[in-house]
Formats: sequence, C-alpha cells, structure tokens
Amino acid sequence: QVQLVESGGGLVQAGGSLRLSCAASGRTFSAYRMGWFRQAPGKEREFVATINWYSGNTAYADSVKGRFTISRDNAKNTVYLQMNSLKPEDTAVYYCAAGSPRNYDSNLDYDYWGQGTQVTVSS
Repeated sequence: QVQLVESGGGLVQAGGSLRLSCAASGRTFSAYRMGWFRQAPGKEREFVATINWYSGNTAYADSVKGRFTISRDNAKNTVYLQMNSLKPEDTAVYYCAAGSPRNYDSNLDYDYWGQGTQVTVSS
C-alpha cells in the first residue's frame, strides 16, 4: 500500500517561511513524479509545484514561482516544499501527490494522495 504523509504546516505571518515535508512509503516504483497541490475553502484544488523523482526537474505555478522551492531526498523517500515570502492568499490545505501524470498540473492525473496539512498565513 502506498502512503503519503504531509507535515510541517502551521500558522505563519505574511512574509514568513514554512517548509512542508511529504514522506512516501509502500510501493512507489510506478510513480516518477511528485507534486504539491493546495485547496482553500470553497476553492478548487490547484497545482503548486512538481518534481521528477529521478531527474529532479521541477515546475511551478505562476502564483508561487520565485517564492516556493520543491526538492526531494531520494534516500528518505521524502519531498519538500520550501515556502518563502508567504502571503495570506497562500492559506490552504496543502496536499502531496504522486504518480505518472500526463499533465503535471492536473489533480486528476495523480494516483496517490496524502491527507493534507494546513497552512495559514495571517496578515
């Protein structure tokens, strides 16, 4: 069974930083891409960032480009999302995902999901 567990969420003031972690366990050999998505109350789940597990190639949503950095530690089966210069608009539940998506920014194209971790940015 594949399991993704997010951690590192919390409350931070605007302009602050936070680092999220996603630890993967189980059979993940079929998933070559990891992603971060977020969902605010009443909003659709949106793409944040993705990384190729093996090559390290990354892509970001325009809304977070230059502020967020996705990285991974292959030995630990862990993906990170470093979030800097946080804004109130970043407030959401952040989800880790894994899969082999046709479209890396589509939440419908990932096979495995974590339970999410809350990030709240106050003004």
